[in-house]
Amino acid sequence: MAKKINDLFCGIPMTVISGVFLSFSLAFLLTGISVPVDPAWVTVVICGFPLLYLALTRLIFEKWVSSALLISIAMAASIAIGELFAAGEVAFIMAVGAMLEDKTVERAKKGLKQLIGLAPAQGRRLVPQPDGTFLAEMVPVTEIQQGEILRVLPGEAIPVDGCILSGNTSVDQSVLTGESLPVDKAEGDSVFCGTINRFGAIELTATKVGEDSSLQKLIRMVQDAENNKAPMQRIADQWATWLVPVALAIAVITYFITGNLTRAVTVLVVFCPCALALATPTSIMAAIGQATKHGIIIKSGEALENMGKVNCIAFDKTGTLTLGQLTVSDVQVYSGQLTPQELLQITASAESLSEHPLGQAVTRYALEQGIPLWEASSFQMLPGKGIRAVVQQRNLLCGSSSYLEQEGVSLGAKVQASLEQFRSQGKATILIAANGVCVGAVAFSDIMRPQAKDMVQKLHAMGTQVVLLTGDHRQTAEYFAKQAGIRQIHAQLLPEEKVERIRQLQQEGNRICMVGDGVNDAPALKTAQVGVALGSMGSDIAVEAADIALTGDDISKIPYLKKLSNSTVRTIQFNITLSMIINLVAVFFSVAGVLNPITGALVHNAGSVLVVLNAALLYDRKLER
Repeated sequence: MAKKINDLFCGIPMTVISGVFLSFSLAFLLTGISVPVDPAWVTVVICGFPLLYLALTRLIFEKWVSSALLISIAMAASIAIGELFAAGEVAFIMAVGAMLEDKTVERAKKGLKQLIGLAPAQGRRLVPQPDGTFLAEMVPVTEIQQGEILRVLPGEAIPVDGCILSGNTSVDQSVLTGESLPVDKAEGDSVFCGTINRFGAIELTATKVGEDSSLQKLIRMVQDAENNKAPMQRIADQWATWLVPVALAIAVITYFITGNLTRAVTVLVVFCPCALALATPTSIMAAIGQATKHGIIIKSGEALENMGKVNCIAFDKTGTLTLGQLTVSDVQVYSGQLTPQELLQITASAESLSEHPLGQAVTRYALEQGIPLWEASSFQMLPGKGIRAVVQQRNLLCGSSSYLEQEGVSLGAKVQASLEQFRSQGKATILIAANGVCVGAVAFSDIMRPQAKDMVQKLHAMGTQVVLLTGDHRQTAEYFAKQAGIRQIHAQLLPEEKVERIRQLQQEGNRICMVGDGVNDAPALKTAQVGVALGSMGSDIAVEAADIALTGDDISKIPYLKKLSNSTVRTIQFNITLSMIINLVAVFFSVAGVLNPITGALVHNAGSVLVVLNAALLYDRKLER
């Protein structure tokens, strides 16, 4: 019954009604008109009941002396001395403050509501028929199973994560990645739930459905962010707990010293920690809302606060600072018998039957260059070493230097010098021998993300230390670190060694943020004060282990995230400081008799509204991105 009454009195309509009656009470007070029943009673009942209900439920069921209890005591004390307008005013402005908080939180949740709104309700499933054709039928998304074939027409939302079987199109992925332009998609490309098929019709096979889809994962992460409570909020609750006895003590002392009950009641009114209770949650939710707009999912207020205190950011290399995609960077000829194009042609022809990533990379590169491939015969693959094949009557060996030497191929000083140069540049290499002679090499390099260097420069300018933690060889790590402008490098690290390195940095007094994308980064992401994962390309395990996810894998957003976190922490600290200063000044003037319950309530609750409005500004604050 009490809960039903509480739910009835909460909300905008009843708050507006209570405000109207409070206005009547003020008008009668100013004009001196006497009425049988003060209209402020309506305000006291409507706005005061939810406060009393909250105070008692926390005190009885949660054993928690909350700020609502002090507010209820102040309201009751005002009624006891006949200051009905003051009691109604305290209750009404608190209701307004709660309403402003709800609006701020609702606004901050806009990103989540947009994500939920973009989740498709239906999909067009293709059902095989006895005559070999397919019948398209619209079904609820919840009925789509992994492996089923779907058709998506232009303008429709893609209902599940999938892989394109046929068709070409452009897909608007802005909901997930923040990219402003559609991305071209063809057979074999992945598409994601909630993105929009802009042009051509496509058929795809469902790879992740229901709760496993990309969009649903983002929705869950945002919901987790809203359900987490920040440490500063817990501190505010603790302050509210000890403020209650302090306020009561000062009120009692004031009464015994001055003999004036009105001054004692005024102390209770102005001492209510309303602004303190509102300072943190409104700031946190506004900041999480802004981050969501820009493709950053922050799972908790704690992560946001910790990011603001981070002074050292550690990056994984492959897939984080780099794209994690090997491509041909050099085609080096050691013999005058072949041109670079011919060397690439015979190598790609031999490797076309290989399952090794380097072999597939060189074949893909040759085809992209429009180079026709010859048929390879007598193909043989030796795991961990290389391949042998016959192409255009040439007996080819493609593989490592140790493999060629094992097969009796001599590597001269020129070849050795070339290999050393490639290693110093962080490149992988395939050596090619034709008919027993080393004729050339194909080198492969990962691609540095174009935003990496500028991002590192911005972090350095903000006074943040940047560290590279990678499992790659030292030379490779140094090459990419130099490109990005990172001076501190730790290479050849196993996952547990990354964790140990982070702990060492923490023991040196650093607060660490770890940025990674792979399964091997998950322990390090959990160990650091803040873990940031690349949401779309990163592994599911890394994303689950992290506190923050970049949905578009755009590492250039790291400086923006740091600035947003810094701004949030400053806003929380400013709001808490402001609320305490207002309370202390108001208490002084209350004890001195300058303020009475009515004017004290106005001063105190004006501070509460100011705190909420200042926090709300975080949502639209312009930060460099």
